[in-house]
Amino acid sequence: MIQFFLLGSLLGLSAGIAPGPLLALVITETLAHDVRSGIRVALAPMISDLPIVLVTLFILSKLSDFHSVLGVISLVGGGVIFKMGIKGIYTSGVVLDRENKTQGSLSKGVIVNLLSPHPYLFWISVGAPTMTKAMAVNTGSAMAFVISFYFLLVGSKVILALVVGQSKSFLKGRVYVYTMKCLGGALCALALILFKDGLGLLGVL
Repeated sequence: MIQFFLLGSLLGLSAGIAPGPLLALVITETLAHDVRSGIRVALAPMISDLPIVLVTLFILSKLSDFHSVLGVISLVGGGVIFKMGIKGIYTSGVVLDRENKTQGSLSKGVIVNLLSPHPYLFWISVGAPTMTKAMAVNTGSAMAFVISFYFLLVGSKVILALVVGQSKSFLKGRVYVYTMKCLGGALCALALILFKDGLGLLGVL
């Protein structure tokens, strides 16, 4: 259970503070309106991700006996995580956008997340396979993964909205940049594990 809790925490924190469409909207809404608007955007994955998670879990449950397919999915997942890690290592901060002035923060966050390829790609290639492994251990492990992932995913964005509301230079500062670089290195290491698992399922290792 601890293993899946830590894995969910690492993935959630990395995804939560990584530059992307949803984080950009969190920052935009915070700058254009107030911190509460940014927090409402940060909560969007709690609404938009549920159908994505359920569909991907259903698909994987039907593929549980197809090791070659699962091996390919694991390799793709390794590629996704490795790309996230490299982006983190080479990040130089987040560009702030003050132009967006429209209201409806939560609905905009849900729409942006639903239209973004990132949650679909993550849950198909990484999230759902990890959930399947966790459920094979016990239900508590699966719950530990999901809860820690979303707690850090949403929580980190909420904290960034609070910080940006106080200091607009934080996302270009050393603390944020070095945090992203450290998480990037950890993600690259995780990607290697996923590559190994994928090759094992394909019978290469």
